[in-house]
Amino acid sequence: MTTTDDLDFKHHNYKEMRQLMKVVNEMCPNITRIYNIGKSHQGLKLYAVEISDHPGEHEVGEPEFHYIAGAHGNEVLGRELTLLLMQFLCQEYLARNARIVRLVEETRIHILPSLNPDGYEKAYEGGSELGGWSLGRWTHDGIDINNNFPDLNTLLWEAEDRQNIPRKVPNHYIAIPEWFLSENATVAVETRAVIAWMEKIPFVLGGNLQGGELVVAYPYDMVRSLWKTQEPSPTPDDHVFRWLAYSYASTHRLMTDARRRVCHTEDFQKEDGTVNGASWHTVAGSLNDFSYLHTNCFELSIYVGCDKYPHESELPEEWENNRESLIVFMEQVHRGIKGVVRDFHGKGIPNAIISVEGVNHDIRTASDGDYWRLLNPGEYVVTAKAEGFTSSTKNCMVGYDMGATQCDFTLSKTNLARIREIMEKFGKQPISLPARRLKLRGRKRRQRG
Repeated sequence: MTTTDDLDFKHHNYKEMRQLMKVVNEMCPNITRIYNIGKSHQGLKLYAVEISDHPGEHEVGEPEFHYIAGAHGNEVLGRELTLLLMQFLCQEYLARNARIVRLVEETRIHILPSLNPDGYEKAYEGGSELGGWSLGRWTHDGIDINNNFPDLNTLLWEAEDRQNIPRKVPNHYIAIPEWFLSENATVAVETRAVIAWMEKIPFVLGGNLQGGELVVAYPYDMVRSLWKTQEPSPTPDDHVFRWLAYSYASTHRLMTDARRRVCHTEDFQKEDGTVNGASWHTVAGSLNDFSYLHTNCFELSIYVGCDKYPHESELPEEWENNRESLIVFMEQVHRGIKGVVRDFHGKGIPNAIISVEGVNHDIRTASDGDYWRLLNPGEYVVTAKAEGFTSSTKNCMVGYDMGATQCDFTLSKTNLARIREIMEKFGKQPISLPARRLKLRGRKRRQRG
């Protein structure tokens, strides 16, 4: 299997990865930006490349997408695929490939090829032949980043089980517990960097690339029954997650091929190369579960190949296997509804809550009042609400064509909020009777008396 793409098919260590990013940035300066989200335990910068027609800024109405690779330092195929992807997007954009131009102009794409560079350097020393199943898997201080995130599932499920209190249990934006934020908590600096990144950028969809298997896993990754190690654990958005997983698996050259050999013992063919994380093996504190319960972002784990550290000569074939899927998955960020929630003066309302009837999971608007809600085709009753405003509900249709349906909301202030605003403006005094007039009136009365 060969490829016609003219890309740099080799394993890149940290220095070479940085160099390759520079080359891409110099080739496509108008659509790329290199930045870092923090540092590893050993002080290596965690570099990301942004690809967009206005790099460096969030455009109102434009969804944000990310790929993360290398959380396990020894699973190197994801790292190389993301480096190949950034070269490919740059080249095809310059060649005016209509599909890629549209993707770059309508999406803000972030690619983080190596979340655990310390672990990678260890695995790189061993190389493809000597790299074992675990050398370089963990961070320098021995942490598995993949399940190092706050376990918000337990908080949610305990609150739901206790729900004899009339107050509704929050179903999104669940806060990170205090203990996790303390310096003594066993949390990798790399994990903290990703959390800060995800809180800062309003990601809509993300994929974290892993290795050692050929399947796409979607949340929840944690079982609800305490005594089980495997059981289906669907989110309220199960249908959407199944579709997102299938969009990658079905366009991969091998994932849904019933004739292929299984990687190890599991056969994922019955669900078309996809699996609910918890029905495979349960983990607490996964990136996928955290992302869904703490941010707006729908995150999936994409296992891109049986071999964690394939030989350099196999990279062109692995690229061909995954190229179409990597692009199709990014395009899914444009599925569902999107819009802006504004007040009557046309100003965007940040942090407004978007609820879809029948789906017990809300999302929120970004700082400009814009939002994106991933949904499968159908008709939905959608409500926008924000503190101090009267909520608004409308029907929004999602069709089969690509491109999210525009669904904007204009909210008016509640009477109480209006009164408060006016009171503050006039220093909490009756509006029609400023103090001076009151005094004058009082004086006149006394004079009469």
